[in-house]
Amino acid sequence: MFSSSYLIYVVISVLCFVPAIVLHEVAHGFAAARLGDPTAKSRGRLSLNPLKHVDPFGTVILPLLLMMMGGPVFGYAKPVPYNPMYFKNVRRGEAIVGLAGPAANLLMALVGAAVAWAFYAMFAAGGVGILGSEIFQCFYFGFIPQFILINLYLMFFNLIPIPPLDGSSVIALFLNDRMLRKYYQIQQYALPVFMAVVVLVPYIFHFNPIGIYLNATAGNLASLLVPFML
Repeated sequence: MFSSSYLIYVVISVLCFVPAIVLHEVAHGFAAARLGDPTAKSRGRLSLNPLKHVDPFGTVILPLLLMMMGGPVFGYAKPVPYNPMYFKNVRRGEAIVGLAGPAANLLMALVGAAVAWAFYAMFAAGGVGILGSEIFQCFYFGFIPQFILINLYLMFFNLIPIPPLDGSSVIALFLNDRMLRKYYQIQQYALPVFMAVVVLVPYIFHFNPIGIYLNATAGNLASLLVPFML
C-alpha cells in the first residue's frame, strides 16, 4: 500500500510533467512553423491539449518506472512531426527546431524560480495570510521545486547529443548531404534502442550514467534556482 506522502509526490510529479513535455513539443512545432514548415500546425500539434502529445510509453510508462525505481523523472511525448525540406537552411533549421524544446523547458524552470524567489521575499518580509495555508505550503515546497527540477531534467536529458534526442540536432550543422541522409535514417530507429538502454542498463548493471549526469547538471542547477534549497 502506498503512503499518502508518496501519492502526493506522484500527483505533483504528473502535474509538473504534463505541461513540461507538452510545451516542449509545442515549442518544436512553433519553431518549425516560424521557419516555414506547416506540418505540425496542419496535424494539430501546436495545441496545448495534452492528449494530442501523449506517447503511451514515453509519457506514461517510462516516468512511472523511473518514479518506482527512485531515479530522476523524465520521459518524452509523441514527437512533433516536421519536414526540414521547408527550411531555407536545412542544417540551421534542424538546430533551431531541435533546441527549441530544451529552451522551453529552461524558460519554464526560470519562471518557476522567479515565483519561488518572489514568495521567498514575501516570507522574509513576514508575509501572512495565504502564505501560511496548507495548500500553499504544498504548492510552494512541493510543486514549485518539482516543476523546476523536472523541466531541468527534461532540458539536460534532451541536450544529450545522441539521436534521437534534441541535442543531436546540432550534428546536422557538420554533415554533408550524403551523411545528412544517413543521419535521418538513423533517427527513425534510434529512439527505441536508446530508451531500452536507458531503462535496462541501470536495471542490469546497477549503474545509472544518465541519472548521475542529470543529478550533476539539473540537480545542482535546481539547488541554485530554489531559494530554500541553497
